[in-house]
Amino acid sequence: MYLSLIYRQFARLTIIFSLLCLQACSGPKLEPLAADAEILAFGDSLTYGKGVNSGEDYPAVLAELSGRYVINAGVSGETTAQGLIRLDVQLMEHSPDLLILLEGGNDFLRSTPPDVAKANLAKMIELAHSYSIPVLLIAVPEKSIFLSPSDIYEELAETYGLILLKNELTELLKSPQMKSDTIHLNRAGYRALAEAIHLKLIEAGAL
Repeated sequence: MYLSLIYRQFARLTIIFSLLCLQACSGPKLEPLAADAEILAFGDSLTYGKGVNSGEDYPAVLAELSGRYVINAGVSGETTAQGLIRLDVQLMEHSPDLLILLEGGNDFLRSTPPDVAKANLAKMIELAHSYSIPVLLIAVPEKSIFLSPSDIYEELAETYGLILLKNELTELLKSPQMKSDTIHLNRAGYRALAEAIHLKLIEAGAL
């Protein structure tokens, strides 16, 4: 009877573990990126690489890790409204196989209402999808004493079925060892961000 009880408990745990694995594996997926695929890293100073030398920004490190060509389309100080205007030109010029979207931090710093930033990001995502370009979205923390990712990113990811890097950037920005100033990463921080994106791409089936 004791062995039977142990067996039932083991079977129950096995079922729970299997369900958790299925849940983890059932998220959005990406088509494999060919060896000559191009990735457009679009955003503000965190994409541009403010605080480090050329070649130490996250797009450069991601190119090194992934073996794919990664275009750094970051502009320091850009808001989502400005990014929305600029994105169409970038997508037409480069015709990338994947868009990495990291924007919204300057909106939060300027106290732009979250709904405004969300609407602009939604239009960027819809623009990319109109070109059949998949999007990997990176969540940015809101301006607060205790940093946490803005809810708008998870909402957008759920609405559009996107791959979301939810907590990684926030955790890096919480660590003084990973920052060059109060709002930008240093060399180690950008590398860690690139490594997190690289891992997410592998998990999603892109690499």
